[in-house]
Amino acid sequence: MNSQASAPGKAILFGEHAVVYGIPAIAIPLSNIRVRATCKDTSHPLTVIAEDLARPAVTIVGEEFDRSDPLSLMAALTIRQLNTGDLTGEIRIRSDIPVASGLGSGAAVSAALGRAIALMQDCVIADGELSKIVFEVEKLHHGTPSGIDNTVVVYEKPVYFVKDEAIEFIRFGEPLHIIIGDTGIASLTRDAVADVRTLYEREPAHTAAQFDEIGDIVNDARACIESGATARLGELMTANHHLLRGLNVSSADLDRLVEAALDAGALGAKMSGGGRGGNVIALVNDRSVTSVKDALVQAGAKRLLEIVAR
Repeated sequence: MNSQASAPGKAILFGEHAVVYGIPAIAIPLSNIRVRATCKDTSHPLTVIAEDLARPAVTIVGEEFDRSDPLSLMAALTIRQLNTGDLTGEIRIRSDIPVASGLGSGAAVSAALGRAIALMQDCVIADGELSKIVFEVEKLHHGTPSGIDNTVVVYEKPVYFVKDEAIEFIRFGEPLHIIIGDTGIASLTRDAVADVRTLYEREPAHTAAQFDEIGDIVNDARACIESGATARLGELMTANHHLLRGLNVSSADLDRLVEAALDAGALGAKMSGGGRGGNVIALVNDRSVTSVKDALVQAGAKRLLEIVAR
């Protein structure tokens, strides 16, 4: 047996950080960057190898697993959910998604691993069950995750997400042409999330007002996405970035890339994900795509990803 499971990256278009506090957010899957988990039969206890994630091999034996390690925890929780008992074999994980960049690497690794374990047992794990398990592992990455990463990665559909509410998938009135520019700076989302919580506790009224403004932007953005009003959508994207700056989760590098994209003709631009590093997203059209890509590189982007969301 030599089979493969996979899961995509993701980008948050609107609402990061505020989503933790019940404010809506919009996220899309990045299907052209993926984590792939390849299964192989062996006679040894289940071993998970993820060399390009800088993780050691992980062996799962019964209930003896490392609850602080995402790979161990994901494997053990999946085995428990499937009620398969101890497994033998090897799962080798390879990823196109940069780690600690706000593109959903952690959730994608977990989802691909969970699906691979199900494949090894010739069974299917339902998306809803898989998403719940990935959410538990996300707590190791983010501390207090909202659930948006595991949702968009597992279902691989654009989502309008509100914490603890039913999932709503959204449709695009027109395709969105997006350039993602990577600062090349790793950032731990859980640290930024913790700092926003500290800000909220110190200045609750002001921070809550910022969250509410972000929520208004998200709802306006959904209407624009569904109607194809891309010019207005770009304005909302930039407005969301300014509010995230107010939450102290942007950085000089992110701001520089946002300004470079806007100066080069982007319809809008913002940081995406945890912040303090990672990526910016820029909404472009056919006239501005080349100039925006060139400007992002000149402003220091270490990697570009071009996607068309539909």
